[in-house]
Amino acid sequence: MAKNEFKITRKELSKVANYQPKPFPKYSASIINLLNRWARGTASKVVGQMSDLSQECPYKDYDKWKEWYLKKHPNAIENATKLILSKLKDVAKAFEEIDEKIVKLWVEDLVIDKSFWGLKIQEAILLKLEEITKKKCRLANAKEERKGFDGFVGDAPIQIKPSTYKTASNVKTEKLRAKTIYYEKNKDGDFIVDYSELE
Repeated sequence: MAKNEFKITRKELSKVANYQPKPFPKYSASIINLLNRWARGTASKVVGQMSDLSQECPYKDYDKWKEWYLKKHPNAIENATKLILSKLKDVAKAFEEIDEKIVKLWVEDLVIDKSFWGLKIQEAILLKLEEITKKKCRLANAKEERKGFDGFVGDAPIQIKPSTYKTASNVKTEKLRAKTIYYEKNKDGDFIVDYSELE
């Protein structure tokens, strides 16, 4: 652990909040989390805005918080559960279609196709930015990529990301290291590029 880091154990947390973490079978919590992302079962419109509710609740004890929340949102847990379970049924059907051929196709698409087209999209964006900004634009070299840069507009480093990057759960806590250009593919197969951070 780094010098400016510290750890809070489950035991310490349970002393403060009178709370015991729930046990889940192996992989189940990760799978449910993924289903929930697709189903949006715990979106604020379903369960309430938790950051606001936690501040609004007058109690600091877990049992009282739970009782207070369930009075305020009596159907939230049931509604969220139904949404997630409906997505589980859809995914169960998809599981039946996954075989070695499909997995191989997915790996090839990720490793070969998306890597290739991702770089080509970056090149095309930089060419267009050069035209718009009248500055020399280029892709980052390997050393610059390791620093988190995708390219340069003049001397300024930039990152080029798909618009889905903004909401992807695995990157929400990642700190972007430079001004970011976002792109999104539309129905026609064209790409809409948002370079507002450069302005």
